[in-house]
Amino acid sequence: MNEFEPKIVTIVTELLERSDREDQSVALDSALHGDDGLGLDSLETAELSAILEDEFGTDPFGAGLLPETVGDIVAFYADATAASA
Repeated sequence: MNEFEPKIVTIVTELLERSDREDQSVALDSALHGDDGLGLDSLETAELSAILEDEFGTDPFGAGLLPETVGDIVAFYADATAASA
């Protein structure tokens, strides 16, 4: 586990709670979209992007990436930290 994982899982969990989907569990392999995943729609994805931008100063969506899982988001920040070290 890296330093970003718990914070990102919390952010996604809180987003789901605001959408009345608190019964969904969030894990690194959770798909962000689709019926087999967390089912985020375009508005929720935009909200997630804005929250990540506010929290970390950048986000994978704004960087032109399309993360498919929660783990992809965690990896984005871990890779960015490793690249700047």
